[in-house]
Amino acid sequence: MIDLKKAYIAGGCFWGMEELFRVRPGVKDTEVGYLGGTNDNPTYRNHPGHAEGIEITYDPNETSFKLILDYFFRIHNPTTVDRQGNDVGSSYRSTIFFQDETEKKIAKEVIKIVDDSKRWEQKAATTLEPFTKFWAAEPSHQDYLVRNPNGYTCHSERFGTFL
Repeated sequence: MIDLKKAYIAGGCFWGMEELFRVRPGVKDTEVGYLGGTNDNPTYRNHPGHAEGIEITYDPNETSFKLILDYFFRIHNPTTVDRQGNDVGSSYRSTIFFQDETEKKIAKEVIKIVDDSKRWEQKAATTLEPFTKFWAAEPSHQDYLVRNPNGYTCHSERFGTFL
């Protein structure tokens, strides 16, 4: 039996992030939802303080948390506070939701690598928040860009690997 792991990140509209991560090596499943907010059972219309994020289920024999974060920093602008593309507000913040001290340490290391690379004009504004709970978004938001291939996204691969 394979022991799959989960990673939780937010970097703007969850549709675009899900679409790019779904096909990454080692990624077995993606789900969009809400993280880090103040209400239970958040919805698209009512998620105060929550970020639009994704839950990534991955096989640690095929990829790693560090490689997931490397790709995360390649597909969104981590230097903007509460903004990605046309989306503005704390729902669109750049955040890594760490599940333990090891993930927190890895996240800090990757942020330093990204900052030291100077590929972005400014330093990453990505925050680190302890993971508490992932609330799956409504079915209409799951696999959105698969069902709506011309739908909105502000995510794209901008750089090669940072690692």
